[in-house]
Amino acid sequence: MRIVSSFSEARSAAMEAYHPSGGEEGPAPIGLVPTMGFLHEGHLSLISRARRECKVVTMSLYVNPRQFNVSSDFDRYPRSFERDCQLAAEAGVDILFAPSTSEMYESTESTAIHPGRVARIMEGTRRPGHLEGVALVVTKLLAGLGAQRTYFGRKDAQQLTMIRRMARDLRFPIEIVGCPTIRESDGLALSSRNTLMSANERETALDISRGLWAAALAAEGGELSAEDLRRAVTADRDRVGWEYVELADQEDASLLDTLDRPSFLAAAAWVGDVRLIDNVFFDMGSDGLAVDRGILLEGPSLLYR
Repeated sequence: MRIVSSFSEARSAAMEAYHPSGGEEGPAPIGLVPTMGFLHEGHLSLISRARRECKVVTMSLYVNPRQFNVSSDFDRYPRSFERDCQLAAEAGVDILFAPSTSEMYESTESTAIHPGRVARIMEGTRRPGHLEGVALVVTKLLAGLGAQRTYFGRKDAQQLTMIRRMARDLRFPIEIVGCPTIRESDGLALSSRNTLMSANERETALDISRGLWAAALAAEGGELSAEDLRRAVTADRDRVGWEYVELADQEDASLLDTLDRPSFLAAAAWVGDVRLIDNVFFDMGSDGLAVDRGILLEGPSLLYR
């Protein structure tokens, strides 16, 4: 694995790996897995898929200050560069792009990305500036690293919708690939924030996934009302501080009253001073409704090793 810190080095390294002898090597694309580090099985699942589908895998590692609307949240975000390098190399990453903030953001730059209505609800209202910060850093990565496929987890459902819309609107010649949420063996969605909770808080946090799965079961039983699905999530689960529970369209994240199209049921809640998000996806196929609850680990997550 080659570690680089500039966009130009990353592009050159990817092209050298793609055409190691300068000849034509076929159409296999360069894949990109954007991360903020402190890797866990969720990130590794993205790398694994990119490894299967792409000839060259680039992983970015950058804790983006512009997507934290609270500075203390940025300061306490877990970091472990050596650990991340080891895990990335073992997972098959070819190029690790680890830029400085000065490489990502010039002091004189003035360009901003405004994602529009997809960012005006849910996370957009609860975390002002967060999605705009994500949009800007992802735009830089898509424009600057030369990948043909980029891999994101479905756990950040609204973010995934925003990035797909943004890539389409800006005509980026890149495929945005959404991959299932990876969960700890008891159902808690994997997040570096899980390490910030006590054992008791972590047990309380399970109410989030339990509520979403209760709503998923109701939907599979024929319940289509967004209000009733939201109620199924929160009923008798007042140990967590629910911030929102919403049914949203996969296409543009607009809020829905009825489950009648591909959508996701998203929740944000507080457990102590830790804020968590989670969701289930409702996909529509030839066989009708299919619920994506994510994938359970078989044992303890490497987050705790």
